[in-house]
Amino acid sequence: MEYKYISKDSGIRLDKYLSEQNKDLSRVMIQRLIDSGNVTVNEKIVKASYKVNVGDVIRVVVEEPKETTLKPEKLPLNVVYEDNDIIVINKEKGMVVHPGNGNLEGTLVNAVLERCKGSLSGIGGEIRPGIVHRLDKDTSGLIIVAKNDKAHIKLSEDLKNHNIKKTYLALVRGVVKENEATIDMPIGRSDNVRTKMAVKKNGKNAITHFKVLKRYDGYTLLEIKIETGRTHQIRVHMAEIGYPVVGDMVYSNGKNPFNIEGQMLHAWKLEFNHPITNKKMELEAELPKYFKDVLELIDRF
Repeated sequence: MEYKYISKDSGIRLDKYLSEQNKDLSRVMIQRLIDSGNVTVNEKIVKASYKVNVGDVIRVVVEEPKETTLKPEKLPLNVVYEDNDIIVINKEKGMVVHPGNGNLEGTLVNAVLERCKGSLSGIGGEIRPGIVHRLDKDTSGLIIVAKNDKAHIKLSEDLKNHNIKKTYLALVRGVVKENEATIDMPIGRSDNVRTKMAVKKNGKNAITHFKVLKRYDGYTLLEIKIETGRTHQIRVHMAEIGYPVVGDMVYSNGKNPFNIEGQMLHAWKLEFNHPITNKKMELEAELPKYFKDVLELIDRF
């Protein structure tokens, strides 16, 4: 589908201009189209910050979403909420959210495709249909999946504008002294190990808030809220200030006192407005059994 506009305005940012001209396209969607070169001004690719001029010929090409070739699989899913537009799942630790690196099976996307009979938003692309946000493989808890493009666009916009509140529970090594604190440190790709992230001066803005729920002998249970959603954000920030997440083999120097697989980090609560009805949603996911078992163990220290 192609849209064509001849500007009668000047001095307005291109992304703002397009969002005013076409209410079917969100600001987030427009940004993606511009970044991918699907928007031209006078037959030239420009940036979102381009200021339109009177007489500019603006073309917007919206590609039809590709039909996914991923295989639906009957896998166990802990569904917390579902309707015609979204499905919210309490993901188990160890489950990959979407296919990658040649692995096209056994993921949350495969399982959701089976449950929803292949009906998911196409905006995430062929490999990530319906995926609005992600969780690391070994992080358990709540994740939202969009069943249609309209829901996906609205959720993506809300996520970018920090209107989706995500609260985590984490067990960290060490006794945290502060009752509450904010970590404001930019995060970028590590220069030494490309699969890792690190605090870097030229990284992307990353803000994490935490509150102590309970102190143990050598450990602390934290409630953590994030303003930004950088890759491995909580794990990187907590390790940087000296309190790595228990079980995190990547950012805790390999120390794993309880011999568990994966970090003790759980996406506990989601607060957001439903993308279609605008109803206030507040969902929680109970701590997994292994997490409770470790807490009971250290409570006896």
